[in-house]
Amino acid sequence: MALGPRLDLRQSQSLVMTPQLQQAIKLLALSNLEIEAYIAEEIEKNPLLESNGDEDRAPAEAPDDAGGEGGDFDDGDFADEPVTADRLLETGDATADAPLDVDYDAETFHHDSAIDSGVGLDGALGLTGSAGAGFGDDGPDFDAMASSELSLHDHLLAQAGAVLSGGDWLIATHLIDQIDEAGYLGANLLDIAQRLGAPLAAVERVLGVIHSFDPTGVGARGLAECLALQAKEADRYDPCMARLLDNLDLLGAGKLAQLKRICGVDDEDMADMIRELRDYDPKPGLRFGGERIQAVTPDIFVAQRGVTWAIEINSATLPRLLVNRSYYVELSGGKQDKASKAWLSECLASANWLVKALDQRQRTIIKVATELVKQQQAFFNHGVAHLRPLTLKAVADAIGMHESTVSRVTSNKYLSCARGLYELKYFFTSAIQSADGGDAVSAEAVKSHIRALIAAEDPRKILSDDTLVDLLRDKGFDIARRTVAKYREAMGIGSSVQRRRQKALQGKAA
Repeated sequence: MALGPRLDLRQSQSLVMTPQLQQAIKLLALSNLEIEAYIAEEIEKNPLLESNGDEDRAPAEAPDDAGGEGGDFDDGDFADEPVTADRLLETGDATADAPLDVDYDAETFHHDSAIDSGVGLDGALGLTGSAGAGFGDDGPDFDAMASSELSLHDHLLAQAGAVLSGGDWLIATHLIDQIDEAGYLGANLLDIAQRLGAPLAAVERVLGVIHSFDPTGVGARGLAECLALQAKEADRYDPCMARLLDNLDLLGAGKLAQLKRICGVDDEDMADMIRELRDYDPKPGLRFGGERIQAVTPDIFVAQRGVTWAIEINSATLPRLLVNRSYYVELSGGKQDKASKAWLSECLASANWLVKALDQRQRTIIKVATELVKQQQAFFNHGVAHLRPLTLKAVADAIGMHESTVSRVTSNKYLSCARGLYELKYFFTSAIQSADGGDAVSAEAVKSHIRALIAAEDPRKILSDDTLVDLLRDKGFDIARRTVAKYREAMGIGSSVQRRRQKALQGKAA
């Protein structure tokens, strides 16, 4: 063979992750509220994009085409396609003049929400209005609905300012800053005194003043001190109660006989003291809102319509995105240099792509949610005890998508139905083999049965994990003892010993 340079022509296929494809994949994993923020950023950057709330620009041209049909954006599905062909570009180039934005009032697709026409499927949440139906142009103001609660620190600082001044007020503000949300002071007084250059006695005196603040028990350095402050406030802090509070570990262990000897009381007095302690608040600071609670907004509504199920995207949290073609024609008609023309063409391509990607995202979410409801129809009809074991691969195979696409679609998204609000990941659970050789059952269904058995147990006959295994086997669940213990602990349910001790204390206090 002769050695020398030569030219060869070879044909091969490879996967190229274009920026547009990366954007489409990213959009799949975002929730509706995250999409809203993302769209707001894109509108700021692209003058050709506008939402239905924009009124300052020229009116957008009424679109008449919705782009391609639904499909997934996963990179694993493009390995056999040409390098330059993405799923979203099957209908043409992004810079083409064919309108890609959707007029939701004029067109009707299977994935459109009834919220757009004023009648929404809102599950159990009552979100029946659109952004323009009773909430104003900007949609419902959830922040305004949230109660503006006073924080614990602000409440304490207001009280300190009313009774302290000068150096004592400075010490008080430092101590209050060290109090956690439950109302406990976790800092060492000697360290605080050294840091402030103040006598330890002064710090202790100011802490005593804080102990008199509302709520009673705030600023305590432990549970015993917190309960003691509340007992003093109720005028119940006698020597017997003091000894009881000094031995809370024995009370937690249920060693009532030993406690009665230490406190020098009989059964009746011990029961009375335990009843008194149960009325105290072990975490007084939690009465105040330290941070505003963020409500979860559903991304999908599921409602029963006769014998079928209706599944819809929550469009109330999604602005209607349009491409302003009139503004594009106006800009492109003027004098432009080469750079300006290229920039305007790039804006049009980016806007078309984003609108098409959002439409494709909604189709994909609806497709996955529809299969979820189909697979878990027994849950929607009868409850968690009928939840079936399900995997991402099973859903992906059923709808012809890649498993990672289903994973992205079900991330950070919530479904609202008549039974409540659930994360989409909730419907994917491991399988527990049936004891009689029948169909496997969901782990969540087994947890539901364990919770029901423990809730109904006799206080005088607490069910052990071994007994729970036998009872579950009678119900057709083949499950090991260690699995029962793992599920019980995951649900925050104590062992049989802990539950027996707790119910004994409840009986004493009753």
